[in-house]
Amino acid sequence: MAVRGHHTGHKARHDTTHDTKFDPAHDTTHDTKFDPAHDTTFDSEGPRAEAPTNTRSRILDASERLVQVRGFNGFSYADVAAELSLTKASLHYHFPSKAELGEALITRYTDRFAQALVAIDAHVKLAPAKLDAYASLYAEVLRQKRMCLCGMLAAEYQTLPEPIRDAVIAFLDDNEAWLALVLEQGREAGSLRFSNTPADTARSIVSGLEGAMLVARPYGAPERFETAAAQLLGSLAGTDIAIS
Repeated sequence: MAVRGHHTGHKARHDTTHDTKFDPAHDTTHDTKFDPAHDTTFDSEGPRAEAPTNTRSRILDASERLVQVRGFNGFSYADVAAELSLTKASLHYHFPSKAELGEALITRYTDRFAQALVAIDAHVKLAPAKLDAYASLYAEVLRQKRMCLCGMLAAEYQTLPEPIRDAVIAFLDDNEAWLALVLEQGREAGSLRFSNTPADTARSIVSGLEGAMLVARPYGAPERFETAAAQLLGSLAGTDIAIS
């Protein structure tokens, strides 16, 4: 998904492009194409997981998929044990309680998502393109018929243990903080326009993307998400948008 902006630039850099559609394959700001589906920090579930070389990693991988599909309250240790051909005693050895498993899941997911944002900063210099790459993280997860892990947990917030609640809020806060910096960069470069504060606009982006995922899910149509995300980001760029 690409957003076309009438100005593109980076904070503390001179902006020399106008009215151009951002195409990661031809972005002159970096030699490497940024693609969530192929970047080394990503996998089919979103930000790339560690290789499942041990039992703990396998448990986390299977549990993460179950949460992204069913929700935290929609799976049990028995489900994980059956999928991995393990005993429940083995699961309890690595994660004595489901709450501890949940904390480990969200900690790992948050760390990987943070690495994904670092990758965007490293590969993409223009603010509208950074927003586009950010939305692509969500789109890639949805294409695998999964939801954002923290989005699923947020839907179950009232039923979660307090440490997991705190971790969900921290994940959202971190994402909003990163987006606010990108928005400020775009405003200073003249490539993004918005009337609210960067922080308020960042909250709107996170809410809009998470909500768009939720609505697209029952239709099994990632293009519904892509259209909604493109319209949201296009409104910030103040120009037409294009889906790629």
